[in-house]
Amino acid sequence: MTTLTDNQLDRYARHIVLREIGGSGQKKLLGAHILIVGAGGIGCPAIQYLAAAGLGKLTIVDPDAVSLSNLQRQPLYGESDIGASKAQRAADAVQRLNPDVAVTALTEPITAENAATLLAEAAPDIVLDGTDNFATRLVVSDACVAARIPLVSAAIGMFQGQVGSFYGHEAEAPCYRCFVGDAHDSDDCDTCADQGVLGAMCGMVGGMGAMEAIRAVAGFGEDARGKLHVIDGLKPSMYTMRLPKDPNCRACGTGS
Repeated sequence: MTTLTDNQLDRYARHIVLREIGGSGQKKLLGAHILIVGAGGIGCPAIQYLAAAGLGKLTIVDPDAVSLSNLQRQPLYGESDIGASKAQRAADAVQRLNPDVAVTALTEPITAENAATLLAEAAPDIVLDGTDNFATRLVVSDACVAARIPLVSAAIGMFQGQVGSFYGHEAEAPCYRCFVGDAHDSDDCDTCADQGVLGAMCGMVGGMGAMEAIRAVAGFGEDARGKLHVIDGLKPSMYTMRLPKDPNCRACGTGS
């Protein structure tokens, strides 16, 4: 896209006047494709802000249906959506929010068996993972490393959240597996259904995940590679750590 239409200049005016984004950054957003894994507590706010920001294409992956217990933290859905596909309802919301965005809903789960094919067929510029279990997050991370796709991973539990940017396909940058190791490949780890989660924290973490994905596309601010932002909603506070690459990581290490 070489020029912005009058309608786009008006819609995205608050981005365009930001020196760090401007018209060139907005054009990058309009030309980008982000794949979102999970349309739940983190995915709902992330999807809304990415759609509003004018991403050219969103692919939403979620095999689940809306349930009553989701509504406390997933404001894309209402009681009339109970039993419906989350991915499809989220895609419908994107179309209402912003007709500039091409959106695709995928209702199959992402697994070790299909992750490589799914990413190859979708061919996103960035993946944003907001799933609620380590096993899936590690599958997504490993697939991103193999496909050389940057990953923004956002997670939440109770009153705490984490958002990190992982470029494990690059020589000096860690992947998500470098961070958590191999002990969490099992799917029997705790989820928010077991521990509980504050709904408003989902909005904070999902919004920050969207911002990090937008940062990666538009290229503003400091380099986010290998940074993990840890948010404590009880204090509240946030701190940032830089994660090292694990040379022995079986996904991205030198011996992998």
